[in-house]
Amino acid sequence: MSASENVKPPVGESFADNRSVSDSSDTSNEEGWEDVEADEESQPVVGLFSEQVYPDARSMLKECKEKYNFDLLKIQKDLDLDFLDNIKLVNYVRSEVKNGNNSPDVSSKSKFEDDAYLKPVLEDDALLYSLDDLTEEQGDESAPSAETNRQVNELQEKLEQLQTQFSEYRQAVQKSMDDQLSKEDEKLAEATPKPSAHTVDRLQEADDGYFVSYAYNAIHESMLKDAVRTDSYRDFVYENKNVFKDKVVLDVGCGTGILSMFCAKAGAKKVIAVDNSNIIDRAKEIVHDNGLGDVITCIRGKIEEVTLPVEKVDIIISEWMGYGLLFEAMFDSVIYARDRYLAPGGLMAPSHATMRLAPYADPDFIASHISFWNNVYGFKMDSMLHKIYDEAVVRSIQPQSIVGDSQIFLTLPLHTITVEELSFLKEFQVTLDQDIDALDGWAIWFDIFFMPSSESVLPEN
Repeated sequence: MSASENVKPPVGESFADNRSVSDSSDTSNEEGWEDVEADEESQPVVGLFSEQVYPDARSMLKECKEKYNFDLLKIQKDLDLDFLDNIKLVNYVRSEVKNGNNSPDVSSKSKFEDDAYLKPVLEDDALLYSLDDLTEEQGDESAPSAETNRQVNELQEKLEQLQTQFSEYRQAVQKSMDDQLSKEDEKLAEATPKPSAHTVDRLQEADDGYFVSYAYNAIHESMLKDAVRTDSYRDFVYENKNVFKDKVVLDVGCGTGILSMFCAKAGAKKVIAVDNSNIIDRAKEIVHDNGLGDVITCIRGKIEEVTLPVEKVDIIISEWMGYGLLFEAMFDSVIYARDRYLAPGGLMAPSHATMRLAPYADPDFIASHISFWNNVYGFKMDSMLHKIYDEAVVRSIQPQSIVGDSQIFLTLPLHTITVEELSFLKEFQVTLDQDIDALDGWAIWFDIFFMPSSESVLPEN
């Protein structure tokens, strides 16, 4: 069928002649289509703040917004106006402008609630007939906002996943290096071929990449704004100034130097701040700008490789915790620093850590992160589920998702624990305290404790 078949003339009009409209060569049909298009054109609209005539309401409101800082659609939305309210608003504005007020007060619906404003100020005001269409367009334009929020949430989740994957990669690289280069188990060394120079270079590159990531502002801003973490260090140091008074302190992985400055302010005699990323250059400037250069010495390098200006230190302070407490390899360096530099009876700050584990059930989380792959824009992506349960996700969880009491899965006494003890298999059991359809996973979190003496014992509770 041709596009011109069975076409009726526009309402109130007739075709140019009586020839059949089914004749595809009939030019009268084209005239009929032109009439339809002409009927759909917007009516000219007189401006709200001037007598200028605009081709349509949209162009008029756009100039009102840009030239007079008056956003009619936003006012409609903010004040939750219905159709009659919109008519009153337009007539109110036109009335105020007519009286010489180009800045009418539209802060409240009460300003134009009088029914007198239902009477048009301007005869045949085309804007009044366009209000419904404008309101519908505004609703259509606001729809992408929810979509935008969804996309932002997805990007945030992807960022969290990438952060987790980066830590997993770091751990995998460290494990690979240990497996290939360790000489403690000679049988393993004999069974494992020596890594090539190319492999060693790639491992070194990955290791360097880890420290490069800590050279950027964003990661340090995030850590400093973590009030629970930073306040805990500050409170321990400032509330135990007698512990730090006249002591030599080593800050392992100092970052911006915030912990070193806490210690200096608490009365430490000397603070040695060590970091292997470029952030150490900023730390030096920060220390100098705060007048603490005579107390704090900043050193660039790995703690295993640098030479400290002292033989022993009285206190080692470090913010070494990773995802799930041990999801980064930095704690190995803290243990090295303890064994190499901490004086007998010296203090580790923090002194203890515990890792807790609890059963987790959240059907909404499963639907969002697991079932999601069953239908992605109408396509199955089941292959993305491969080993998905092996991944850790860093997120905040609601208390109702914890369906049983947590138990301490691991306790780390920082004064005595060894690197070997950080790799372990351990049995555990938990008791559910509510009925659930499925156990969706395990929630893991950790607590950090600051005890004022190396002899302090962490209470069982």
